[in-house]
Amino acid sequence: KGLRKPSLEEVDHSRRAILTPSLFGSSLEEVMERQSELFPDRKLPWVQVQLSQYVLALGGAQTEGIFRVPGDIDEVNALKLQVDQWRIPENLSDPNVPASLMKLWYRELEEPLIPMSFYKQCVSNYDDPGAAISVVQSLPELNRLVLCYFINFLQVFAQPSNVAVTKMDVNNLAMVMAPNCLRCQSDDPRVIFENTRKEMSFLRMLIVHLDTTFVEGIV
Repeated sequence: KGLRKPSLEEVDHSRRAILTPSLFGSSLEEVMERQSELFPDRKLPWVQVQLSQYVLALGGAQTEGIFRVPGDIDEVNALKLQVDQWRIPENLSDPNVPASLMKLWYRELEEPLIPMSFYKQCVSNYDDPGAAISVVQSLPELNRLVLCYFINFLQVFAQPSNVAVTKMDVNNLAMVMAPNCLRCQSDDPRVIFENTRKEMSFLRMLIVHLDTTFVEGIV
């Protein structure tokens, strides 16, 4: 998808990917099953934790436009290759690269982070903090844990000291991140338009009100 031809490493990786499923485009269960051989004690997807930590380590919380400004497409593709081989390179300097790849991982999950069967509840409770939190508590355990880690991560960026630099307040965060965890099934443009606002509002409720302290320290 970049501007240059694929490298030999990328071609080779594509060949191997036929036999070794990617960490992208799989279900959470498949990712955890694949991971159990390498990291049997981890409770969260390695790819989620590594990319989140990488964004923070590169100063993403103090980078203007983080999550809104895309990373260089070729660098993102190169990082994706390495992540699919369970490796995180140490030569990156731009936090927008792991941030873009992290968004891609969430967006490409086979079943969205908040499963389709809960979608209607989410858009019905978009302005009620208590009801929104109840939806999260009723999710399957793996989805609940992964979502709470995701929200905990976004809460770092919602802190006023970070917003002052990133210009990404809770409304902006909800706007760019809602499509990565909720998926509207309708083809009707009016429904999509109306629900987009509700999806953003629902995610905003979680960033502002959900207590995610229990995930700190979990990997």
